[in-house]
Amino acid sequence: MTQAHKTSVTAAVPNDLEAFFMPFTANRAFKARPRLIARAKDMHYYAPDGRAILDGAAGLWCTNAGHNRDPIVQAIQAQAATLDFAPTFQFGHPRAFELASRIAALAPGDLDQVFFCNSGSEAADTALKIALAYWVARGQGQRTRFIGRERGYHGVGFGGMAVGGLANNRKAFGAMLPGVDHLPHTYNREHQAYSKGEPEWGAHLADELERIVALHSDTTIAGVIVEPMAGSTAVLPAPQGYLKRLRQICDKYGLLLIFDEVITGFGRLGHAFAAERYGVIPDMITFAKGVTSGSVPMGGVICRKGIHDAFMTGPEHVVEFFHGYTYSAHPLACAAGLATLDLYRDEDLFARARKLEPMWYDAAMSLKGLPNVLDIRCVGLTAAVDLASKPDAVGKRGYEAMERGFHDENIMFRIVGDSLAVTPPLIVSESQIGEIFDKLGKVIKAVA
Repeated sequence: MTQAHKTSVTAAVPNDLEAFFMPFTANRAFKARPRLIARAKDMHYYAPDGRAILDGAAGLWCTNAGHNRDPIVQAIQAQAATLDFAPTFQFGHPRAFELASRIAALAPGDLDQVFFCNSGSEAADTALKIALAYWVARGQGQRTRFIGRERGYHGVGFGGMAVGGLANNRKAFGAMLPGVDHLPHTYNREHQAYSKGEPEWGAHLADELERIVALHSDTTIAGVIVEPMAGSTAVLPAPQGYLKRLRQICDKYGLLLIFDEVITGFGRLGHAFAAERYGVIPDMITFAKGVTSGSVPMGGVICRKGIHDAFMTGPEHVVEFFHGYTYSAHPLACAAGLATLDLYRDEDLFARARKLEPMWYDAAMSLKGLPNVLDIRCVGLTAAVDLASKPDAVGKRGYEAMERGFHDENIMFRIVGDSLAVTPPLIVSESQIGEIFDKLGKVIKAVA
């Protein structure tokens, strides 16, 4: 068989799954029983056989405005036919500046400067690089240490992995970024079980930052990075007052505070950014996912004006910050982002999420008492259900639940070990909220 003939034959076989080395996936199990998606619209995915799958995960926390929304699709199509690509190294295109202004207007306080990238992972590493370069510009280049948090997730770049606190994301990849320390995570089942919204217990855990500063000296620490809600570890809401306490301690020692809002941004917690919900202005916010409702990859960092201005010194013709990506502020992503922000505004989706919270909490807690349910957590339009692990196989019950959900109950949700996480698009209806937790209840009983 000629190479040309081999290529044409291979291309014509849609069910050949071998070539794709899938990310964050049990590849062998998936390929033995695939969970394939052919199209999507609004609140549903559709399998190749036409079966409608209720999206209880907003894709991967990202389709906040729903799937294939016509205004976003039309904006992408129009942009593709007008300007496919333009560099943002020493050049620019109008939509990049328009989108940056729109995002800055949504952010609280003087978070006015937007640096674009292409993903949450790139956003986290970008924020860390901005912090390091900022201290160099301020004449304090010895500030190189970062403080992350246990059970935190900040993407898969070496910087983000280093400040992250999920063992499986770290253990195979060496030393990563040196000099990193970690705050304790904020979850305690004994004191927080079945909390609706932010738990009352746990604000004091922020005081551990004082101990870490004393150990390393504030003069060596560049910044602290946390998620307002730890999402990838199955929904750990910040305790009441915790984030404000972190802000106070960072101010006391002159540390930069970075909020990773890749998951919490763009309405997930009922506001454009969780910083607004909690009344805390960090020095930087990372974003991705919801900025385009998942339609085109995009991420970024929003900086306070003082951080940006620290770079704006020296000769005007000299590059101020040696960092960026080929596809930073890609025209298609910018078009998608602008259309997405229009939808959030026109449909008032952030306020809608806040209005749905009480119903969402009650629906989530209706699963209490089902077999193997150990705890339920919810904040904003997110919820997680912790199931007891099987004695012989941690994570197996969760995997079986995901499979049964997709194949038998026509619902998609995320799993984190034996925890089930639901995070629907913000367009979810009241009846669909009931449907999500009804289906989840059936799945929990089926894997008991």
